[in-house]
Amino acid sequence: MEHMLPNLPYVFDALEPFIDARTMEIHHGKHHQAYVANLNAALKDQPSLSAMSVDKLLRNLNEVPESIRTAVRNHGGGHLNHSFFWPTLKKDVAAKGPAIDAIVKKFGSFEAFREQFSTTAVKLFGSGWAWLVVDNGELALVAAPNQDNPIMTGKIPVLGIDVWEHAYYLLYQNRRPDYVSAFFNVINWEKINEHYLAAVS
Repeated sequence: MEHMLPNLPYVFDALEPFIDARTMEIHHGKHHQAYVANLNAALKDQPSLSAMSVDKLLRNLNEVPESIRTAVRNHGGGHLNHSFFWPTLKKDVAAKGPAIDAIVKKFGSFEAFREQFSTTAVKLFGSGWAWLVVDNGELALVAAPNQDNPIMTGKIPVLGIDVWEHAYYLLYQNRRPDYVSAFFNVINWEKINEHYLAAVS
């Protein structure tokens, strides 16, 4: 099975002015495409591994030969993370539903969650992701370096933000806090509710 770049569920400028069209075009068509191409290249001589979903590959990295394990981890992670990320972005979706109820219960208020999530994202050194996850039935915040995904440590992602510079540099340059703040205007809470309910069911 050859891994494929998923289509964006919206046009490139759908998230303007918070995430610009040119960034979306490059982020999806260049960066995500490169992860897919490099993952396929790493697996080209591994038919049994090629038949696995990227989710299963990352949950079972110990089954991947050491010679390609890092490539599968990095590029498979990049493919999985971005495939998860794109549908979670949408403007003008109200922050309501079971995920919000659980967030308020866990963090005390939505504002407290936003502050802690933002701090996790802003303070992550170098490139990586900040995640809201379900861990043993409870919500938690985690930071992951590079393209690591929470499933690699047994957690279930609910919401994630890409804080690699390619995700924001054209519009925000080195102002990661501004990008993280803008991100809260484009969270598709309907999709986040779906992820949360699936994680706790």
